Amino acid sequence: MQIGVIGAGDHDLTSDIIALAEQVGEGIATEGHLLICGGHSGVMEAACRGAKRAGGTTLGVLTGYDKSEGNEYLDIQLTTGIGHARNVIVASSADVLIAIGGSYGTLSEIAFANRLGTPVVGVRTWDAESDSGETLLMERVDDAEQAVKTAIFTKR
Repeated sequence: MQIGVIGAGDHDLTSDIIALAEQVGEGIATEGHLLICGGHSGVMEAACRGAKRAGGTTLGVLTGYDKSEGNEYLDIQLTTGIGHARNVIVASSADVLIAIGGSYGTLSEIAFANRLGTPVVGVRTWDAESDSGETLLMERVDDAEQAVKTAIFTKR
C-alpha cells in the first residue's frame, strides 16, 4: 500500500506531534508499506525519519522543481513545480491518508481526499463541518498504532 501522512510543516509543532508522526512512519514501514507525503519539514519529515529508522521507503511530492527542497529522509523526490496544488497528488496517490495535527494545507488534503474517495484516518487533526452540516469524513483514532492499523484495514 501507499499510505500518505499529512500534517503541518514547521507551524506551531509540539514535541508530542513530532513523536506521533515518527511513530506513524515507523509503523507504516514495519508493516511493509510505502510512505508518501509532501516531502517537506515538520510532520512530513518526522514521519519519514520514523519510516527510515524502521527500514521503510519514503516518497515526497514536492511543491517545486528542486529535489533538494525535500527532507533528508526521502528515498524518492517527486518534483512538481505546482506549489500547494501538489496536495491533490498526495491525496489521490495514497491508498489511505493519516492526518496528524495540521494547518490549512492538511485541511485541503483532507478535503481533496474526501472528494476523491481516499479514506482518511485522523489523529489530533481538523474537525470541520459545512453550512449544510456535511462533515469531513475520517476515522478518528487516539494514537500512532491505531492510526496505522486502521489505515491498513481501511484502504479504498
